[in-house]
Amino acid sequence: MLADKTLILAGAGNGLGRYAAEHLADLGATVVVNDLGASVTGEGSDPAVAEAVAETITESGGDAIPHHGDVADPEDATDLVETTVDAYGRVDGIANFAGILRDGWIPNLSDDDWAEALRANLGTNFALLRAAVRHWRGYEEPLEDQRAYLAMSSMGALGNPGQLNYSASKAGVLGFVRSASTELWDQNVRVNALVPSGFTRMTATVPEAHRPYTREEMPPERVAPMVAYLLADAAEDVTGCTLYAGGDRIGIFSDPTMERSAFQPGGWSAEEIADQMDGDLGSDVELTRTERYL
Repeated sequence: MLADKTLILAGAGNGLGRYAAEHLADLGATVVVNDLGASVTGEGSDPAVAEAVAETITESGGDAIPHHGDVADPEDATDLVETTVDAYGRVDGIANFAGILRDGWIPNLSDDDWAEALRANLGTNFALLRAAVRHWRGYEEPLEDQRAYLAMSSMGALGNPGQLNYSASKAGVLGFVRSASTELWDQNVRVNALVPSGFTRMTATVPEAHRPYTREEMPPERVAPMVAYLLADAAEDVTGCTLYAGGDRIGIFSDPTMERSAFQPGGWSAEEIADQMDGDLGSDVELTRTERYL
């Protein structure tokens, strides 16, 4: 399904990214495995993390090289694309699994916790996509074959207590995808988001009594086939979408839509809005929406 594809997987040293890299290679793709080798909270650096995944792939008969770098850094993101082009002559698609957790209640979150979560979970997508598009637009002729970019969001985008920074960054991915997919459609580049569910080292940071699922319920390797599909030619008409993969389930999310509206010539006063919210506009609509997250 992915023969002749050269694919970059960022943040592929552990968990969902690692299983995806190995699966894509099994399907015939050439894989460039990027990972900084940092902890779940973003500290540290270890080139052996990416090297181990690339070695596993090559020992199984696949084609892979490692890349050690921080893809939130514009220079490292550019180097990742250039390294891939130097080695294989092209980049057909990118899937970005890079991300961190810096959990904490709002009054306890530091400026650094906020900035680093947005940098790792959202900023990596900007740096990677920009580097890739600069390369793709450098061709003398327009791209005949589609290219694909896949960003990871999360159910956390709906909002989780103690994860203000993580939730904001993952919700930001959805706006990023909608905007980028619109801008790049006529350049033959499709952009999508994936919400995965799989037990990883991030899941393991949650106290056992509060974990949303076990590894047996959500094996991380079951996310990989959706990644493969979204990077394959079979998905050539799929762009601007948010999809789901977890356990035995796959799905498509709807975009935000207005549930109800009311119109009044000349506009509204605050008192009239209050009447509408208590009346026709707000009837049968649940307006207290935080309880489900607590």
